[in-house]
Order: sequence, then structure tokens, then C-alpha cells
Amino acid sequence: MRPQYKTLGGYGDSLHRPLEIAELKSFAPSIFAENAHARTSSRYSFLPTSSILSGMAEEGWVPVAAQEQLVRDQSRDGFQKHMLRFAHRDDLQRPGAERAEIVIVNSHDRSSAYQLHAGIFRFLCLNGLVVCDETFKRISITHLNFNPAKVIEASVSIAEGIPAIMGGLQEMKSLTLTDGEREAFAESAAILRYGSLEAAPVRPFKLLEPNRYQDNGRDVWTTFNAVQENCVRGGQKDYIKRKANGQRMPKSRAVTGIDGNVALNKALWHLAGKMAELKHG
Repeated sequence: MRPQYKTLGGYGDSLHRPLEIAELKSFAPSIFAENAHARTSSRYSFLPTSSILSGMAEEGWVPVAAQEQLVRDQSRDGFQKHMLRFAHRDDLQRPGAERAEIVIVNSHDRSSAYQLHAGIFRFLCLNGLVVCDETFKRISITHLNFNPAKVIEASVSIAEGIPAIMGGLQEMKSLTLTDGEREAFAESAAILRYGSLEAAPVRPFKLLEPNRYQDNGRDVWTTFNAVQENCVRGGQKDYIKRKANGQRMPKSRAVTGIDGNVALNKALWHLAGKMAELKHG
């Protein structure tokens, strides 16, 4: 399956510096659209995603990664769905295993409202997570009577909830799972990702296989990260798993769309949070 989006940032030197405006313009022109797509209605309030950059910077939040959807309909090119991840300027050089982020999804072709999510970036695997709506409610702003101040206000609201989110992360690190609990987590994740255990191209225990030594832990956080990375990035092969007709299953596929990535991240975060609640209580 071909990728449905392209990504800028999140690797190398861009981990610890803001993305430049010129980089964003070259990579994701849709962020800087000068008008809305022709298919939008007269009630659609157009303001480019770029209009919030200065306001976010005034609050200390700078862009560190961007994604832009790939489109087959060339009339949508320059207006399509895109995602920006912002880190706080104070966190760029601060040592640590994770940092909090604000995630913004938008489009200028009527395919998406302005969405704001809380996120976490994990340096170990260069992986950006998205926190589920139950932990912090997603904020969605329609394009009717829209203005950049609403986005900045919503971003500040998300930032106020970040200490609680990071506190929940630390609790996940402190809770050790049994073999049975880890298996149950992996089975639930497989159902979330593939719809059923039978449809999954790999047996659930494969999702627990760590991609690096540091993820050999048995706590909720490392279990969640191993499973999340395998579900989102795919590439696993199970030589025992077979289809109903006896054929071998193909390699697991990566999640290739912006919406699918966000939705799966949220679902897995919710699952990890519920596991932590069960262990804690």
C-alpha cells in the first residue's frame, strides 16, 4: 500500500530546532494556501494554517514536524489535509526521553475542520504519539466564522492539561504487567488495528516484540510503545499465521493516512490508560 502522506521533521537536527518557514513552504504548500478550494461554500471562512504560526510562537510553541496528505485529484493539491506538530521552545534542548507536543490537523478543501490534539514525542523511537480524547478532549473548530485567535486559545487550553498527561505517562512507567496482562493488551491492540484476531496478519504476541533493547521492559509504558510502534509502522512477518485458505499472511502494513494514524494512536493510548487504571486500582 502506497503512503498517503509525506513527513518533514522528527529526525536528525530537526528534533531540537524549529522548522523554518521556508522549509514548511517547500514541503507542505497547503499550510500556506492563499485561498480555499473551489468546492468550499460561500459560508466557509478561509484563513491559512500559516496564520497561527506567529501566535503559537508568541505562546512559546514552534513547529517541529509536518505531514501533508498525498492526493490523486490534482485540483486538491495545495489545499489538502495536513498536520503540524508543535513543541514548546523551552523543551527543544531539554534532556529527557519524551516531550509534550500540540498536534494540529487542518485542510483547505473541506475535508477537515481545525483539529487540536495533545501529543507526546518519544526520542528513543522517533515516534510521535497522540493522546486519546478521554485523557484530553480533542478540540475541533469549524471553518464557519473562523479566526486564528480561536486556535491559539484552544492551544493554550491544551497546554494547561499537559502536566496531567505527563503525570499519567510516569504512572504507566511505574506499573509492571504480568505475562497474561501483556498478552491481553496485545490481543486488544490487534483487534483495534485489524478488526479481529483472525484478520490480523500476525499473532498478538508478535506485537509485543521490541524493536530495541530499551523496550524490553514489562511496564505499561514500554509494553504500549512496543505494541504501538508495531501496529503503526507494520513490517512484521508471522511465518506460522495462515489465511483461511491456507496461504501465508503477508507482512503487516503500516498505517498510511493521517486520520488513521491519529485514530489508532488515540485508541491504543486509551487501552494503555485503562490497563494502568486496572493495575493501580
